[in-house]
Amino acid sequence: MLVFVSMKDMLEDAKKGKYAIGQFNMNNFQWVEAALRAAEEEKSPVIIASTDKLVDYLGGFELIAPTVGKMVEVMDITVPVAMHLDHGLSIEDCKKAIDAGYSSVMFDGSKYPIEKNIELTKEVVDYAHAHGVTVEAEVGSVGGNEDGVIGNVKYADPDECLQLVREAGIDALAAALGSVHGPYQGEPKLGFDEMKTISELTDVPLVLHGGSGIPEDQIQKSIRLGHAKINVNTESNQAWTQVVREILANDPKLFNPKAILEPGMAAITNVVKEKMQLFGSSDKA
Repeated sequence: MLVFVSMKDMLEDAKKGKYAIGQFNMNNFQWVEAALRAAEEEKSPVIIASTDKLVDYLGGFELIAPTVGKMVEVMDITVPVAMHLDHGLSIEDCKKAIDAGYSSVMFDGSKYPIEKNIELTKEVVDYAHAHGVTVEAEVGSVGGNEDGVIGNVKYADPDECLQLVREAGIDALAAALGSVHGPYQGEPKLGFDEMKTISELTDVPLVLHGGSGIPEDQIQKSIRLGHAKINVNTESNQAWTQVVREILANDPKLFNPKAILEPGMAAITNVVKEKMQLFGSSDKA
C-alpha cells in the first residue's frame, strides 16, 4: 500500500502559512533516502519527484512509486510525503504515473499555444482528479538545462495563467518568471511585479522551478508573493559531486562504493535540510 499524501493539501497549507514545500528530484534511490532523512529530521513535509526524462533510467513508473513508498514505510518516515512527476511530457506518461501510485503530476504543455496547453492539461486534470491526484501545469518557459533539455526564458503572461487555471482546473501553477534550470550565469533576477499580479489573479499556489542558486532574499520574497512549492535539484547534485570528487582525488586507490557514496548522500541531506529551513517548512509536518 502506497503512503503518499495529496500535494494539493500540502501546498494550500503552505500558501496560507506563508512558507514553501521543497521538491527534491531523485537521480537514483539514494537521493530519495537522503531527502527523506532530511525531512524526518526537520519535521518538514517533502515532495519527492522524478523528472519524466529520467523515468526509464530510474526503472519506470511501476518501480519508482512502490519503491519510494516502501522506503517511506521502512525508514519509518512520519512526515507527509508527496510523490510527483516533474515535467510530464505527455498525457500518456501522466496517466502512467497516476496508475502507478504517484500522488501528483505536472503536465508541461508550456511549449504549446495557450489553447492547446489548456486542452491537453484539462485531459490530465480530469483523469488525475478522478484518482485524487494533484496537477501542476506551466505557462511560459523556464530557461537553462534540465536532463538534457535546453530552453530559453520566456515570461508567463498573466492573462494566460488565469485562463489555464480557470479552464483546466489545475491545483498549482508554474509561471515562468526568470528562473532557470541548472547553474545561473550571474545573479538571477526574478520578475516580482509579474509574480504579484499572477498570484493575485489566479489565487492558486505558485511553483518556482529552478530554485537552486537563487539568493535567499529573492526566495523569501517569492514565498511571500504566493510560491508554495520550490524545486531543487542542481544544488543537491553539485554537493554530491563535490564530495565524491574530493574523496576520489584524496584516495585514488579507493574502490569501496559505500565509502564513496555515503558521504555524498550526507551532503545531499545537508542541502535538503538547509532548503527546508530557508523555505520555512521545518516543523510544519
